[in-house]
Amino acid sequence: MLLMELHGIEKSKQKNMDIIKALLKELESEFTTTKKFLALVPVDKFEWAPHEKSMKLKSLACHIAELPEWISLALTADGLDFETAPYQEKKAENTDDLLKLLEESYEKGRLALTQFNVEDFDKQWILRNGEVILGDFTKYEMMRMSFSQTIHHRAQLGVYLRILNIPIPGSYGPSADELGL
Repeated sequence: MLLMELHGIEKSKQKNMDIIKALLKELESEFTTTKKFLALVPVDKFEWAPHEKSMKLKSLACHIAELPEWISLALTADGLDFETAPYQEKKAENTDDLLKLLEESYEKGRLALTQFNVEDFDKQWILRNGEVILGDFTKYEMMRMSFSQTIHHRAQLGVYLRILNIPIPGSYGPSADELGL
């Protein structure tokens, strides 16, 4: 009986490690793709936006660069309250700053994943602005949202770059620009 329990525990540990391993692989892949996009952001267009309701290019790029760090926030905190911790855009004066911000953010997210106990994925994580609840998630859902937000905003950046006639790199295969179409 004890041997069966030990086998079950070992199997569970392996499954948990497989989840973390898969998430780390995905994070690295998204980091590599995002880095290609951010490297193309033209400094002379930092204050440009395609529409009055759109984010400025610099703000969008900075937000994309910081999103991997939200994995750490999701896994190491129980929530975020914008009333007590208002959002402040990260500083970037040039493309090198954007890439450095991305690399630092990626490392924080990667480290948090490597140190996380998957049994805590189901714990609650609350996004709020004072008394107003903006989202009630699990840590896993919030961590996944960081991935989704990175992909979403990177695609948005791709539209910005396309409008600016900057060739787009491929995300999950070659782009039309890379294929010469």
